[in-house]
Amino acid sequence: MRNKFLKSIFVFFITLSLAGCTFIFQAGKRSDAQKIEELSAQLDELARSKGLLEQKLGQEINDKQIKLQMMEKGLVITVVGDLIFDSGKAKIRPEAYSLLTKVSDVLKDNMAQFNIGIEGHTDNVPIKQSGWKSNWELSTARALSVLHYLAKDQGIQPERLSAIGYGEYRPVASNETKDGRKQNRRVEIVILPNVTKVKGGSSGAAEAKEPQENLK
Repeated sequence: MRNKFLKSIFVFFITLSLAGCTFIFQAGKRSDAQKIEELSAQLDELARSKGLLEQKLGQEINDKQIKLQMMEKGLVITVVGDLIFDSGKAKIRPEAYSLLTKVSDVLKDNMAQFNIGIEGHTDNVPIKQSGWKSNWELSTARALSVLHYLAKDQGIQPERLSAIGYGEYRPVASNETKDGRKQNRRVEIVILPNVTKVKGGSSGAAEAKEPQENLK
């Protein structure tokens, strides 16, 4: 029981950091305990969904085309960008549709209660001839291409989806090598935990501050 409680506390604070919220707990309040239990249940559901994705995408994972990770921001599906897009382009390659369809099937059928964030990332090679102003524009356009495919072609509810481009500024490997740059050119589909914010600390729940608006 102690381990489960500590696990729940851990999940709770991770989720708060993701949502950009500040919560103030009041000791012994039933609503706080319920919120922790809800978030723990979400973590269990994300773990089950990770298992389903591993089954559906086993070959792609073995071929290092896709990586699945449980991270602080949620369940992250990382797809090698070169599989989805040609160099300097934001149009999805026809060969990538089957892979994205496998992912979307799980998102629709087994994870309908979760929102989905799509993140575009590039290497640090400057834009030269492709017409984009910078890697920010390219990464954002790529994230939006995946978003539109999931919404329009795969029928995922648009209100579940968001997209953002980080350009070259969140690398996962060194840009000094060819392999490192390949790893940095990626799209991350993030399954986001849900946070129900309750205003008014005097009511015995949690006191929340609204997050600042992010780039839309």
